[in-house]
Amino acid sequence: MSDKTLDYYNQNADRFFTGTVSVDFTQTQNKFLNYLNAGDSILDFGCGSGRDTKYFLEAGMKVDAIDGSEEMCRIASEYTGIKVQQMLFQELDVHDQYDGIWACASILHLPKNDLKIVLQKMAAALKKYGIIYTSFKHGEFEGERNGRYFTDFTIDTFQTLIQDIEGLQIKEDWMTGDVRPGRGEERWLNLILQKN
Repeated sequence: MSDKTLDYYNQNADRFFTGTVSVDFTQTQNKFLNYLNAGDSILDFGCGSGRDTKYFLEAGMKVDAIDGSEEMCRIASEYTGIKVQQMLFQELDVHDQYDGIWACASILHLPKNDLKIVLQKMAAALKKYGIIYTSFKHGEFEGERNGRYFTDFTIDTFQTLIQDIEGLQIKEDWMTGDVRPGRGEERWLNLILQKN
């Protein structure tokens, strides 16, 4: 993730927390949880406000949470009651550890080349048949937008990206509007991937 994107989150952490923490995301959270069993281990990969970490903890899951932004880690640790580790996506380096990885609107800040490497690391971090949820803005854009770096995808361009990542397959994909107030016209590509 670019320094500029991290700077954005460090400088706007409080505003970002306020804008996302109370958004009702239960439909997608529950869709992800339906693939898992009670007490499974989840990595919240770019946890932002900690909204989803808290939801999964309250659902009885074991959760590790990371974020690249020092300020977001501080706020999310306070909110969730667990220590959120400051870490860049590229630094993930564990094997067969998680039943699920939740990467909600997070890895979309990586350029395509980095993203491919990070997806390989995510696959390695999953146990066999583990699940990834991830989401991207829908489209073909790649570059800076409003002070942050974004890589957008359609289902076709995402399929192309992961076709030679061994052991990852798309299990489910669906489109949603943005759930934040006033952002409903933005379209999002949601994906469930499975390690086989």
